[in-house]
Amino acid sequence: MSAIRALRQLSFTSSRALAARSATRTAARSMLAARVAPAVASRAFSVSARRLGEGASDVALAQRLGEELKYENEAAAPAEPEFLKAFKAQGTWAIEDTAGMDEVTLIRKFGNEDIRLIFSIADIQSEQEPEFEEGEEAAENEESEAPLHSYPIRCSFSFTKAGASGALTIDAMCQEGTFVIDNISYYNDAKVGTELTAEADWKRRGYYLGPQFDTLDVSLQDEFDKFLQERGINQTLAYFVPEYAEHKEQKEYVSWLKNVKDFVEA
Repeated sequence: MSAIRALRQLSFTSSRALAARSATRTAARSMLAARVAPAVASRAFSVSARRLGEGASDVALAQRLGEELKYENEAAAPAEPEFLKAFKAQGTWAIEDTAGMDEVTLIRKFGNEDIRLIFSIADIQSEQEPEFEEGEEAAENEESEAPLHSYPIRCSFSFTKAGASGALTIDAMCQEGTFVIDNISYYNDAKVGTELTAEADWKRRGYYLGPQFDTLDVSLQDEFDKFLQERGINQTLAYFVPEYAEHKEQKEYVSWLKNVKDFVEA
């Protein structure tokens, strides 16, 4: 079972830049359509030119994918952008990122604790940009700039200790340079609280998830904030999460283009 989806059962470039990138992709597709269409007209119905089992639309589709792949590769940022180099140089968190998966895991040691953070790029993919009626966009642009990394990304933290059998888990939203805590749960069995399996997920459904964080006494909320800050769960990390999510989403998109193109052409 997907890690972030299993943990959800327990319960940043800016968004303006993300919208711009999506708009650029759409514009690129429109330009490609204009360039590819004439070539397709002369070849789409040429049965003799097609291999056995190849559809009439395969050539056009593969060409479109190839054009967009070329565009994305030419516009691509360095393989390891500066923000990622700086984050790794701090040596606090290790990044576990598997190509083809939509989840990212950050892990670190803090004293006798093992801390894990999981987030998903699916939150970027599902985020809907607001639509403007004609004439409204100009008025919107006159307002203040949107805050950096304004789109929310769900995060799941887990804390375990070498000398303890239990586990603490925290569900939070990462947005605008901060982590907004939803709830804090405790499990007597660390495996139940942290394992990313269907069996563990099923067991968690019957557990008490803890109170809503914002209903706790303010002084208690402050102490939990200090607890997290001391462990490096701070503004720096809250800015890194959406920035890395967008970086990974772009890499996965380029890989998707290549894989689909290779499949169509096979």
